[in-house]
Amino acid sequence: MEGETSKIVKFTVAIDGALLQRAKGIATRVGVSVNNLVNAELRHFLETFEACEASGNQNFNVLLDFSFGRTTSDDAMRALGLDREEDLFLLMAHGHLPMPRLADAASGEMVEQLRAIPSH
Repeated sequence: MEGETSKIVKFTVAIDGALLQRAKGIATRVGVSVNNLVNAELRHFLETFEACEASGNQNFNVLLDFSFGRTTSDDAMRALGLDREEDLFLLMAHGHLPMPRLADAASGEMVEQLRAIPSH
């Protein structure tokens, strides 16, 4: 926020090791620190959330619920008045939100179902 005095605070966060390695590699290639990357993304997330909250727009909350796997794509699309998944994915990208991931068990089951399809 403008006019606020900022103080650097260190805290501990648990992060997937492979994700951190990828972040370090990209940070090095673009000439910034991982801290810069994290701060920029967190700032964007907070500013977007606060702007939507201040305007009374609940769309970002719907997208968050979808991103965190708390709702399905069908429910999110219905809440947002969308009729195409492509539009939902575009909104997710615009909001800098990650797409939800299936649980490993669900992904494995889908792979097995695909393997069971006879090929001609």
